[in-house]
Amino acid sequence: MTIENAELTTEQVLRRDIPWDTYMTTKLIRGTDLQLLRRYDKMAESYKSQLLDNDGPAYIHVFVTTLRDVFKEETVEYVLALIDEMLTANPRRARLFHDSSLSNEDTYEPFLRFLWKGNWFIQEKSCKILSLIASARPNVQNVVDANGDASSSKRTLTTMENVLNGLVDWLCAQLRKPSHPSCSIPSAINCLATLLKEPVVRRSFVQADGVKLLVPLISPASTQQSIQLLYETCLCIWLLSYYEPAIEYLATSRALPRLIEVVKGSTKEKVVRVVILTLRNLLARGSFGAQMVDLDVLQIVQSLKAQAWSDEDLLDALNQLEGGLKANIKKLSSYDKYKQEVLLGSLDWSPMHKDPLFWKENITCFEENGFQILRVLMTILDTSNDARTLAVACYDLSQFIQCHPAGRVIVADLKAKERVMKLLNHGTAEVTKNALLCIQRLFLGAKYASFLQA
Repeated sequence: MTIENAELTTEQVLRRDIPWDTYMTTKLIRGTDLQLLRRYDKMAESYKSQLLDNDGPAYIHVFVTTLRDVFKEETVEYVLALIDEMLTANPRRARLFHDSSLSNEDTYEPFLRFLWKGNWFIQEKSCKILSLIASARPNVQNVVDANGDASSSKRTLTTMENVLNGLVDWLCAQLRKPSHPSCSIPSAINCLATLLKEPVVRRSFVQADGVKLLVPLISPASTQQSIQLLYETCLCIWLLSYYEPAIEYLATSRALPRLIEVVKGSTKEKVVRVVILTLRNLLARGSFGAQMVDLDVLQIVQSLKAQAWSDEDLLDALNQLEGGLKANIKKLSSYDKYKQEVLLGSLDWSPMHKDPLFWKENITCFEENGFQILRVLMTILDTSNDARTLAVACYDLSQFIQCHPAGRVIVADLKAKERVMKLLNHGTAEVTKNALLCIQRLFLGAKYASFLQA
């Protein structure tokens, strides 16, 4: 695609003089259309506004038919600039495209065609105009149901469905292979942040595999322009967090760690707000709760709560997220979860290991099946090559020694000392630190071991 005229502005284009008389002579526009154009073109904003108030649908008809019949690039740019100017001054004018007097005209087709056939100015203006037209259509709630499925098969709906699908295709194409090096992605995300409010667009965006195109854009930002792009990207993710098929994709992507990095490093309230609202939506879905606990989101939330925020929605969301995460930690800290982790033979610093309440509440569970879990920990010490697993196993043994009344005796009987001693020479500091803690608790006894810190 060409990016010629990419840096054109609406103001520059509107300075042109278009030879409307010539178009009437060549029968590309009708006499009545010429009269309307002459009356409107180059006039003051207040006068144009009055004309649109009195005869808006007639002007929409003129603009659309001119775009349909005239192919000269400069004129196409000019008419698009007129429409853009009209909608920028008052976005509610997009409703004029849905006026009943235009019901027999295809008011969307030229814009849909220009998405793919024009230079960047034409593409970008067509996208913006179509997005506003789509958002302004009447009775949106009757057009699609909650799941984004068409609830009617009228011709108007089919046309609008084509518009929405065409927009999604173009926006995804821009995100995959931008036709303008610096404008394509911000423009595409800006439109998506508006369009994804609609369930039907969420559905077609997910079907077009669009979610994966957003994830790389979730990264901490510093400049004003990049902060706005980040905000609108996170807004898109938030809107998608209401749609189940999108949530399924987000669960298998790097979206969650990226969102957490953003919220840790951002000072912009609107960015923090939209990320926290997204995390709140995802908390109860699939494995997101467990992932958030592993990524220390509770600590981040508590840190954010200590800051002065003016937004009530953000404060409510932080409180809800905190409550949900605490409930998740309690659920994740069950002995069954711990047992499953040990039996799989791969240990990590999940919250239960360092939660004093977990050891206090579950210490007698370790006696099950002849101290089966302790025996598995011994096998892990003998066979595992993973430093993190070895470190956590040593730490857990030291916790058992400290918390069980007969911990030292039981662990000594299972011949843990020899196994742990070998790890004092391990090449990883995390392993030697926890092996040493275990040995100290084994030798010192509960009275003194309680003073040792992990």
